[in-house]
Amino acid sequence: MALRVIRLVVPAGTAALGAVNGVQKAAIHSSSVRSLRYGWWAYALGERTTPRLSQSSKIITVDGNLASGKGALAQKLADKLGMLYMPEPDTFYMDKMTGEKEPLPVDFNGMCSLEKFYTDPTAADGNSYRLQLWMYVMRLLQYSDAIEHLLTTGQGVVLERSPFSDVVFLEAMFKQGYIRKECVQNYNEIKGISICEFLPPHLVIYVDQPAEEVQKKLKQSSKTYLHHVPLSYLKSIEECYKKTFLPEIRETSELLVYDTAQAQDVERVAEDFEYLKFDKGPWLEQDDVSYHQMRMLVEDKQLVANLTHIPRFLPETTIGAHDFHQKYYTYKSLPGKKYAPGYNSDVGDKYIWLK
Repeated sequence: MALRVIRLVVPAGTAALGAVNGVQKAAIHSSSVRSLRYGWWAYALGERTTPRLSQSSKIITVDGNLASGKGALAQKLADKLGMLYMPEPDTFYMDKMTGEKEPLPVDFNGMCSLEKFYTDPTAADGNSYRLQLWMYVMRLLQYSDAIEHLLTTGQGVVLERSPFSDVVFLEAMFKQGYIRKECVQNYNEIKGISICEFLPPHLVIYVDQPAEEVQKKLKQSSKTYLHHVPLSYLKSIEECYKKTFLPEIRETSELLVYDTAQAQDVERVAEDFEYLKFDKGPWLEQDDVSYHQMRMLVEDKQLVANLTHIPRFLPETTIGAHDFHQKYYTYKSLPGKKYAPGYNSDVGDKYIWLK
């Protein structure tokens, strides 16, 4: 069977976003099953999204090559505009969603390794494509968190990259010979049936830094596995951004491009944001009905994850039934994983019989 999210218990609704951001919110019910969630009845009883949206209720993504300074810009811009900052997800993003105290083994996090990709990008076990596909899933889950936060609170969100720009890494990998053509076809098929369920960001900010300067920064990184990233790979990412992603995204989203020096001037970026008209894209066509449907989707994280599952045989992402069985029950045997959260006595849950 094809590799998919083995961890079936994914937090739903604002519980997921609270776990990611480390924010605890008061609730009426203590039981996870009884927690109040937005649903059809809330909409039927008058819950509406548009009244809470303002001029700053926007999804902003900051894109750029590796070590281009996009993270610093995204965080400072979020603080300046009063928005929520969501750092770029890693392969253990789901651990943050489920509130794990320590990262779980890679068997439950995509069976891939970022460090292995940079040290051995042509590994025969298919690590490179598993990593790429898993990161797309993580970006999609994070993007659903961002939309959920926007629709629930009205507060804008600033992210580093998005599932829309994730394709630049796929194309760069293929150009460098790290993955096969069949992997590209599989990725495009999965993205085709999943990304269409989400609206693109209101604004994309691209930090333009030459690949040569990026490589110099990577060689100064404390992460030694980044010291030998090929210049050709970095140039491929830059080329894919400029020839593929940016021309496409400017048709539906506002686009601002800065070099690394300009990107350090947060005041200027914030001022440019204020002058944008936001007069194009599918967000203009939304109303309370479509917002309701969108909110129902993004609060169901398992449904979002299922959008990325296509039962296709691909050696890089296919595992046998026995292997899947073993991994699934190994996961269920971990502390607190046998039953739904709040119902596991092995981690100290109490009064289970009253819930």
